[in-house]
Amino acid sequence: MTDAPLLAAARRNNPDDAVPVWFMRQAGRSLPEYREVREGIAMLDACAMPDLVREITMQPVRRHGVDAAIFYSDIVVPIKAVGLDLEITPGIGPVIAEPIRERADLDRLPELTPDMVGYVSEAVGLIVAELGGPDSAVPLIGFAGAPFTLASYLIEGGPSKDYARTKALMLGDPDLWHGLCSRLAQISRVFLEVQVAAGAQAVQLFDSWAGSLPARDYERYVMPHSAEVLSALGATGVPRIHFGVGTGELLPLMGAAGADVVGVDWRIPLDEAARRVGPAYALQGNLDPALLGAPWEVLAERVRDVIRAGAAADGHIFNLGHGVPPKADPATLSRVVELIHTEGPELRRAARAAAGRKDDQ
Repeated sequence: MTDAPLLAAARRNNPDDAVPVWFMRQAGRSLPEYREVREGIAMLDACAMPDLVREITMQPVRRHGVDAAIFYSDIVVPIKAVGLDLEITPGIGPVIAEPIRERADLDRLPELTPDMVGYVSEAVGLIVAELGGPDSAVPLIGFAGAPFTLASYLIEGGPSKDYARTKALMLGDPDLWHGLCSRLAQISRVFLEVQVAAGAQAVQLFDSWAGSLPARDYERYVMPHSAEVLSALGATGVPRIHFGVGTGELLPLMGAAGADVVGVDWRIPLDEAARRVGPAYALQGNLDPALLGAPWEVLAERVRDVIRAGAAADGHIFNLGHGVPPKADPATLSRVVELIHTEGPELRRAARAAAGRKDDQ
């Protein structure tokens, strides 16, 4: 498994200085082949169709030559699987019919068992087989939402700009909050364990909205539940990636929650992120997705800047600072991958050598 560049970088064991690359939301709306196969099929229905999940997951691997596949799913899939009434509304996102805001509401959130998501196991098996098996140089990354982000959807009833109801419940009824997040941690943990058991070689826990919190609230109300998920996955031996948006002030805590790789959005450079988290973690990130629309000369130099900054960490997985925008040009993404593969090792070696010379002075 360590022959896969992504897994080697995640384990900070990368003697060739390769810079593996994949993109969050690489499988999705930016690809015409995705729009074609998804036409007329609702998102949650698509996520429960193993052959379709295999096809969608593989599309960016075939087109871009990325170094990992990311399991095509949605963070609310396991919530739907345990019986909550929700839908993904185009242009809005997940919408919860009956939000969870009282203690009695927890009765509507049972534990997830593997048999509830048998279609996930089947889909993962199909993907891993097409990638070339468990020792493939292109691993499959498992996917799940973190307890805080899931809780925010369940409490708000859908997407939110300020998470006012979520924060009010978190601080105003901590017993209910911890009860809810403990149940969500079990659901996320089992969802990831199912994927790993079926062949996923790494996992990413998405805490997309954790950046809305100050560090002290994150540490007290959120970190223990993310740690419950990540520590359990540690027993599987697969690398664990932990990512959130706007989490520059939370990066050390997100690493300490049990990550092997800390995902970084575009708001701080990777060398600063490396300073904040310390040498015990690899980093993932962090090109600003908006720059995919910039002239190629500008974009290419920013890609090189990210590689140079990522050399401050012993392991660096190139990614965007968030997901691929729907209107991104697929040809541009392919060109970025080619640049990273051709120039990345030398850029990384040169940056590390320059840092070593500076340290010796």
